[in-house]
Amino acid sequence: MSTSEEKVLVVPTALFRSLGYFQGFTADVSRYVPALFAPEQTSFRPRAEVETDPGFKQLIPYMFFSHTDANGEMSIFHYVRGRGMGESRLHSKRSIGVGGHISSDDLGGEQSHDLYRTGMLRELHEEVDLRSPYAEQCVGLINDDETEVGKVHLGIVHHFRLERPDLISRETDLIESGFVPIRELLADLAGFETWSAICLTALFGR
Repeated sequence: MSTSEEKVLVVPTALFRSLGYFQGFTADVSRYVPALFAPEQTSFRPRAEVETDPGFKQLIPYMFFSHTDANGEMSIFHYVRGRGMGESRLHSKRSIGVGGHISSDDLGGEQSHDLYRTGMLRELHEEVDLRSPYAEQCVGLINDDETEVGKVHLGIVHHFRLERPDLISRETDLIESGFVPIRELLADLAGFETWSAICLTALFGR
């Protein structure tokens, strides 16, 4: 399905603002997620329309992966976005997050949150081959109204803690990938896409 035909999961921006506006990152998952995923609030709208309509926020799973070694040092999987990846406004940027739009093609769950998770796992398996046991947790949300991309998206952040650093890319345009110590990533935040910089600073910055 082309982008012009695809319908994606959205909520009204007014709903997000009514729950308590923030710029950047919040760890208050319980405040936002149940309300955002209430069936009466979500809908599927043409992606070609909502990409330029700040009246709606597209709900985007943003998944990142960590491994802590025997010495207690945590590393994060990161990569560079090639030109073949979907959002042209993010090409050549470093990133720690994988994920994407939840499409009407993911319909199957009776509740919108079930649908979201179905779409999230589809995105996970499309983009990476995760070969390690893991524990996954929704750790926050990202909102960035200071960029054109951010104005129409809302990131739902999921942290995957891997037992082993055993993960490879399935995407040919997800390049220069691998696990890097957090301290090294924090030293080069300027090279990252905005969501990754926000996430790294909020969760691991000092």
